[in-house]
Amino acid sequence: MKTDIQIAQEAKMVHINEVAAKLQVDADDLELYGKHKAKLSNELWEKVKDRKDGKLILVTAINPTPAGEGKTTITVGLGQAFGKLDKKAVIALREPSLGPCFGIKGGAAGGGYSQVVPMEDLNLHFTGDFHAITSANNLLAALLDNHIHQGNALRIDTRQVVWKRCVDINDRVLRNVVVGLGNKMDGVVREDHFVITVASEIMAVLCLADDMDDLKKRLGEIIVAYNFDGEPVTAADLNATGAMAALLKDAMKPNLVQTLEHTPAIIHGGPFANIAHGCNSVRATKLGLKLADIVVTEAGFGADLGAEKFLNIKCRKAGLKPDAVVLVATVRALKYNGGVPKAELGEENLEALSKGIVNLEKHIENLQKFGVPIVVTLNSFITDTAAENEFIRKFCEDRGCDFALAEVWEKGGNGGIALAEKVLETLANKESHFKPLYEDSLPLKKKIEMIAKEIYGADGVDFDPAAAKSLKKMEEMGFGKFPVCMAKNQYSLSDNASLLGRPQGFRVHVREAYVSAGAGFVVALTGAVMTMPGLPKNPAANCIDINDEGMITGLF
Repeated sequence: MKTDIQIAQEAKMVHINEVAAKLQVDADDLELYGKHKAKLSNELWEKVKDRKDGKLILVTAINPTPAGEGKTTITVGLGQAFGKLDKKAVIALREPSLGPCFGIKGGAAGGGYSQVVPMEDLNLHFTGDFHAITSANNLLAALLDNHIHQGNALRIDTRQVVWKRCVDINDRVLRNVVVGLGNKMDGVVREDHFVITVASEIMAVLCLADDMDDLKKRLGEIIVAYNFDGEPVTAADLNATGAMAALLKDAMKPNLVQTLEHTPAIIHGGPFANIAHGCNSVRATKLGLKLADIVVTEAGFGADLGAEKFLNIKCRKAGLKPDAVVLVATVRALKYNGGVPKAELGEENLEALSKGIVNLEKHIENLQKFGVPIVVTLNSFITDTAAENEFIRKFCEDRGCDFALAEVWEKGGNGGIALAEKVLETLANKESHFKPLYEDSLPLKKKIEMIAKEIYGADGVDFDPAAAKSLKKMEEMGFGKFPVCMAKNQYSLSDNASLLGRPQGFRVHVREAYVSAGAGFVVALTGAVMTMPGLPKNPAANCIDINDEGMITGLF
């Protein structure tokens, strides 16, 4: 069996102009990065903004397991399948982070015969958007420390600096550092921290901004520290807004590439869903809705994280209304949730399946609370049996969900036709009555408790004193109406990664809370989740190489 990178490297890509033509986008509206990548111009939006929106399909999944779920593979395959059915469709995805690429998870280009290409470019530097975000983030950090060093006219309390530096690599030793060591000219000594670039507030700001004016407004509102009176100090106070925006000028433009079957794919932005809001940019999604009849997008990790934030944060902020949700599962992952070891997942086991399917059940119940029609799809594996597939189909249909098998990893778009037809049938027969889970007016602690109880299934929430104090202060500062971005491990519905299936009788622990004023949400850190991941014992980077001809190997 060929690897994903072998399949991608053997693909015959067409010129990006040809891909754009499928969306009636002229070459003049493309800013080329070689033959197979382009940015979509700012002028394009002005040309299409008055068109009627297409249908918006969100792809999400059960909690990820070592057995694999293939959410991005399904997203790409579904988009390709719509093409097979002569539907004008576009895929809208996030850009991959270098952290997982060199770590344990791998890239984010799909898999098998449902991939976005050029796969190596997408998973590595792509068009430089993440580098621009990293530079803007660290420019703000440098201006902040320089201001303190040059006399500190804003009276910044160095014990209350909240802005962190970032790098797009998993590097645990940078979580907690000391800066300013050396002599007097080397700056003021203080404790500092790094986050991974996808957790930077600038990533969230870029993904939620409508245009350059909105970007600059949001950048200026970023809180970097507090002064000796406890008052916030912002990026605007440091006169940093213009320079940051200049660095982000090109990163603001969505990127256009293609799938293996030349389906257009708009790839833009990349916040993690376990520590950020986990969705591609608002600009990319809105542009896709004007260019195509159907937009297939995805949100990171399980529906308890990515979908919850897509529906409660992105849709709320951008005025979006999803028309349907595709919920991805695999027989293997459900059996894993039922207690089957990874080595035995290829064996039929209906008893374990009946135990593990409660994870899928909870995600179905959660999504139904948002009023959006649901199609459950199984990402098919060769070891799946007819009895297992039938058990899951009946389980889903008994709960009011449409169901379809997907074989897109093996067959590309042809393997997704049954799913595409089921989605089209759902769009035709079921109306979306989308509404967020909670109202803006609900207090911050109540929002967190509602997510924990309604989405995770927790009995309640325990707030560390510091977190409770921070939430109270945020409300006093006028941020009480913000939505909440929960930072939680992705492997469990709870904040304990070891609790699989559908945990009960647990409480969520919120250890820290802070406001991302520019992004427009409050972040609550739960359990032991980290905003700077570390590398595993055997990182994927150890297997990546390049030969004399420029051929990259080891990416997945």
